[in-house]
Amino acid sequence: MTAQMLVQLPLLAVAGYLLGLALPVRVAASLAHWNHRGVTGLVLASLASAYWMLPRLLDASVTEPWVAALKFASVPLLVGLPLAQSWPRSGFVVRGVFLLELIATLFRLGWLYLVSPLRLCNNYLIDDQQRLGQILIAAGAMLFLWIACKLLWGRFDLTRYAGEWTDGRSAPSQPAFTDPPGRS
Repeated sequence: MTAQMLVQLPLLAVAGYLLGLALPVRVAASLAHWNHRGVTGLVLASLASAYWMLPRLLDASVTEPWVAALKFASVPLLVGLPLAQSWPRSGFVVRGVFLLELIATLFRLGWLYLVSPLRLCNNYLIDDQQRLGQILIAAGAMLFLWIACKLLWGRFDLTRYAGEWTDGRSAPSQPAFTDPPGRS
């Protein structure tokens, strides 16, 4: 259960993300017409990923070959590809809402898997379910802390503290916390 949710599904989404980056310009432009400011693609990715986090579908993808084939086709095409096409187009607020919903989902699912006295997936033992719950809560907490640090301090520039460059030049005197324009 842990391997399926934390390794297999993310790797399928990464494969779709890389596919989305490799799309020809003409295809990406036609998709952009339907993806105003990245909202449509991010909603599609959220719904598709929520669908594949349901315990019943995790079970079915292990026992039913057609459900497994559907998972291997839909996660890259409906999660990864829309993320690749939508994330660069979305603004600060849209990205923030998407990331906060991701954190809330990690906490909700982690709590559900952790406190449920019953096995939610028949193919996995209760200890694997509870381990997954602990990992999801920890992942949500780490993502929340990373976003909070980024919002509070921006990008941390280590060159300020490097002292000297390898070729003997002194490090530039610039602020330690910088966020270049246009980057988030």
